[in-house]
Formats: sequence, structure tokens, C-alpha cells
Amino acid sequence: MFLEHFPTEGTRHGWIEIVCGSMFSGKTEELIRRLKRAEFANQKILLVKPTIDDRYHKENVVSHQGTSFEAVCVSNATEILDLWNKERVVAIDEAQFFDEAIVNVCNELAKKGVRVIVAGLDMDFKGEPFGPMPRLLAIAEYVTKVHAICVSCGDLAQFSHRTVKDKEQVLLGAVEQYKPLCRVCYNKIAH
Repeated sequence: MFLEHFPTEGTRHGWIEIVCGSMFSGKTEELIRRLKRAEFANQKILLVKPTIDDRYHKENVVSHQGTSFEAVCVSNATEILDLWNKERVVAIDEAQFFDEAIVNVCNELAKKGVRVIVAGLDMDFKGEPFGPMPRLLAIAEYVTKVHAICVSCGDLAQFSHRTVKDKEQVLLGAVEQYKPLCRVCYNKIAH
């Protein structure tokens, strides 16, 4: 029997990419770099971030180095599906701040042929998996773990050590509240 068309001809295949690591490791910088490449290729992009993250700008996603990209703030993960208007690329910054619904949202977009790029902290300040990140890492086709440099010894850092006494899991901050540490230096200070 002769098939006139291949079943996947003309369809797009979606996937999920994760960029994770500690504070100051360049996650957002890498996310923006990937978006700029997609933008150069004239691909439609939707970038979202949680409304809780207003450290550098109320709407734009801004890296610690000051690189910026226009974004839409959402208060929950399901809003992303409502905002999606057939963009080829959907990017999500600070994914650790979303609830578990973000996993279903990413899966749904990938099923629709979307390239989904997610950036977020893989661990909180206690060194524990952060929010929905473990499940996102499990379902992603591509995972990039980026590292900061340990401010104590200069080795690669994967821990975000909190320098203030606040014990809440979510504490938005920058250099004043966190410093990147390697495993050895983190274990010396944190325990």
C-alpha cells in the first residue's frame, strides 16, 4: 500500500528544554541567549515569568548582568495556556515559583509542537529540590545545568547559600541575600 503523505509531514515536533542551576549561574542569561537566537530566526516567542519576581523589572525578564527580554507576568501556570497564541517558542523564567500545574502546561505545549524553554533553580537554599523543578527535569528532552563560581574557593558552585536569617523557602534576592558555594564550602557553612 502506498502512502501519499508521511504521517508527520508538515507537523512540528515540540520538546521541553530545562536550564537549571544555582543563583548567579547564568540561567536567565542562557534563557535570553536562546530566545535571541529564535528571534533572529523570526520565530514567534512568548516569554513568561511569575508575578512574584519583580526584582529588576515588573514585566521584563532581566538577568543579574542586566540583559533583558520582554515578558508577560502570570500569577499561575495555567494562564500560560490562555496567553499562548501559536507562538513557536514559549519560555518560562523562574519556574521554581510556579505550582505543579507548570508540568502539565509544559507537556501540553510540547504536544502542540512548541519548543518550551524553562529556566529555574533546581535547589532551594537548604539544598533541597525546589518546587516543580524535579518533575520538569524528569520530563524534559534536554537539560542544561549551569554553575556559578564558589565565592569562597573558586570551584564550580551548585548551591545557593542564603546569607540572611529568613527561613521561608521563597525569598527573592540577589547578592545581598545569597552567595553561590560549591558542595564543600556549602557543607562547612550551612551545617
